[in-house]
Amino acid sequence: MTEPVRILFVCLGNICRSPTVEGVFRAQAEKSGWGSLFEVDSAGILGSHAGEPPDRRAQRHARERGYDISSLRARQLGPHDFERFDYVLAMDATVLDDMRRLQKFSRRPRAELALFLDYHESLVGKDVPDPYYSDAPAFENVMDLAEEGSLALMRHLLKKQGVFGCGC
Repeated sequence: MTEPVRILFVCLGNICRSPTVEGVFRAQAEKSGWGSLFEVDSAGILGSHAGEPPDRRAQRHARERGYDISSLRARQLGPHDFERFDYVLAMDATVLDDMRRLQKFSRRPRAELALFLDYHESLVGKDVPDPYYSDAPAFENVMDLAEEGSLALMRHLLKKQGVFGCGC
């Protein structure tokens, strides 16, 4: 078996956006039958929430759509992540800038850095807005973007791997 494509989703604190996207992408990959082709994780630029589960509101909105992210735990992005992962994808432009600065401390960076939504043709260059200081509609927006963006990313990666007609 070939090595899985390793993807790391990154936001500010790793308790709202990136764990939501991690859970959605993983579930969509499993549902489509391609789960074994991917290894996914999430992290935050900041370490202030390290070890904590996703925000309860993020968990609730994910659960309402059939995704269980309750077992995920926040962690901080480190220089080694740029060596381990094939793709390190930011939820917004500020996080992407921070990732680029941190990547300079990596010994052998190999990860492709981009915005998560850059793989969705109509959302290129767009941010996944941080819902932390907002209400339910903001979390629903994150869920919408997580679902749309995950499918687009999976299609892109499967096509790149030579898999066509992926059923996703």
